[in-house]
Amino acid sequence: MNEDRSRSDRPVRPLTETDDTRDHWYDRVLTRLGLKPRESIRHDLEDVLAETVEDTDFSPQERAMLKNVLSFHRIRVEDVMVPRADIVAVAADTNLGELLSLFRTAGHSRLPVYGETLDDPKGMVHIRDFLDFIAMRADGGASESGSSDEAPLPSLGQIDLSMALSSANILRPVLFVPRSMPAIDLLVRMQATRTHMALVIDEYGGTDGLVSIEDLVEMVVGDIEDEHDEDSTLTIVPAADGTYIADARASLDEVKDVLGLDLTDEEGAEDIDTIGGFIVTLAGRVPSRSEVIEGPSGLEFEVLDADPRRVKRLRVHRRTFALETETGESQATAPRPESAAAE
Repeated sequence: MNEDRSRSDRPVRPLTETDDTRDHWYDRVLTRLGLKPRESIRHDLEDVLAETVEDTDFSPQERAMLKNVLSFHRIRVEDVMVPRADIVAVAADTNLGELLSLFRTAGHSRLPVYGETLDDPKGMVHIRDFLDFIAMRADGGASESGSSDEAPLPSLGQIDLSMALSSANILRPVLFVPRSMPAIDLLVRMQATRTHMALVIDEYGGTDGLVSIEDLVEMVVGDIEDEHDEDSTLTIVPAADGTYIADARASLDEVKDVLGLDLTDEEGAEDIDTIGGFIVTLAGRVPSRSEVIEGPSGLEFEVLDADPRRVKRLRVHRRTFALETETGESQATAPRPESAAAE
């Protein structure tokens, strides 16, 4: 009797299948019928984008943005952030006159504000709030001295430019995020809080970098340049150590003019216009910062600046080769450019 009771007390395993088992069974049935098992929409889109341009209805711009959208979930804040050394910030005790000059030269509409150091962030100042503050002070002075018969003009002389920024009460809050945060989560958070700037904080609470909403959007649509952005010249310039510093957007024709090498003759370079695109083709991926890619004709390309989407700046130099001298000693040398060898 006890044996019967123990048997009846045993848990009965339900005769149901898990979702994974059911999906596997469904795929096997489709395979037996000669049909392709279902895949995720993401995989389907990636397959379509991997096809040639002639096989799809997407323009090159649409293909690029769709690829960026599909890969956006893999991007982390640390991949997008402006490094600490490149942050343009202002101290809280800076006077309004100095702030005005900084806004003019910085080229940014928002600036982070700190206390003693960048590790003591206080918020950010928006140029619109700054101009509103100046306009209100100017209008206040004009209303006191202006005539009642006509609308008074703003009186900028009433503004105390020696006032500290911290006393103007125009600071806005910023977001604080870790390096490992997914970029898409930060974008959603920025939209929800209507805050367009985030400071990246390290494990000790120090400021590690900065991310703006424009940085995140550019990961999908590409570079966004407005009328205030500097028009950088796409050049390859010689450095003091004998190497060349190149903007990755410089054309392969410019590479030919400067280095005397026609990279368009290389395999896979027929549809490539820039040196950055050539490097990505050589590596088969977007190389990371500080990575060195070996190229043709003894060239080496050191990546000075890059993000997960593109290469930005390069150092071009030639590999050295050990030559045996008459005395039996080894001497390091580099191959001469084709233009020099032809002289």
